[in-house]
Amino acid sequence: MSTRIHPQARTTPKIRQEIKDSGLSDREAAKVFNITRATAAKWLKRDDVQDRSHRAHTLHTTLSSGQEAIVLSLRQTLYLPLDDLLYITRQYINAEVSRSGLARLLKREGMARLEDVIPTAEGEKIQAKKTFKDYEPGFVHIDIKYLPQMPDESSRRYLFVAIDRATRWVFLHIYHDMSDTSSIDFLRRLKEVSPIKISKILTDNGSQFTDRFANKDKKPSGRHVFDKVCAGMGIEHRLAPPRHPQTNGMVERFNGRISELLLQTRFDCHADLETTLHNYLKLYNHHIPQRAIDSKTPIQALKEWQRQKPELFVKRVYEQTGLNT
Repeated sequence: MSTRIHPQARTTPKIRQEIKDSGLSDREAAKVFNITRATAAKWLKRDDVQDRSHRAHTLHTTLSSGQEAIVLSLRQTLYLPLDDLLYITRQYINAEVSRSGLARLLKREGMARLEDVIPTAEGEKIQAKKTFKDYEPGFVHIDIKYLPQMPDESSRRYLFVAIDRATRWVFLHIYHDMSDTSSIDFLRRLKEVSPIKISKILTDNGSQFTDRFANKDKKPSGRHVFDKVCAGMGIEHRLAPPRHPQTNGMVERFNGRISELLLQTRFDCHADLETTLHNYLKLYNHHIPQRAIDSKTPIQALKEWQRQKPELFVKRVYEQTGLNT
């Protein structure tokens, strides 16, 4: 069995055992083994010859043991990234905790990486996140997510989600189908509520967005009703390459958050589901900082962009106040 030795150690376990068995005084052992008198005295007194942990006997932390247990439970059940976990901890558990202190806690408990927490099938690996090219506000990704059927429903519903690439601002709406009518209605609702001038929209190749796969050459004609509505609004409609869902990965990752939320919540009816989703939308946009936008919330990012480039906006951005502390 291999023995871990401190990188600055001047002796090995074998030499330490020789010191113990020598019967010499600490002064004599220091001369014979060419070590300091203090080192000789230490190994003459020790019962073992292995290096011990250099970790402090008492760890001075901001969080109490009970608070640490709550934070670790949140990490394990919600799979929150460090910055999201930091915000929740400061808001509801301990306002004095630092980001570095929280990171040390996760590392100490073996939860430093989400890969260490999220269960995966045997042989499966969690793909590393890819970054997107920087854009100004107005480039919006749109995707659709299947929702679970509620006890008071006869069929499942669909969640249309839009996210701005530059600020991570999100808008969503629930529909009973994935038809052209729903996609057009969602686009109009999005344009109405968005504080940004929407210049580009990226979607997948679903039939509610394009006629690409209805044509022999597999190219969009531009005559699809969604294309026409986009053109009428002065919006450029872009399509993700076929079989490359990672191109629309930004909204896919938000949908992953929604999936985790749905798995952890019990709903009695469709109204409960809608209320939960809209409450989470407010929390996400106004209160959860995103590492990709310098630890700001989407609304804070919007306000900063509005100060810098007001011409990109059609209405004023308002930020909800947080909880009293």
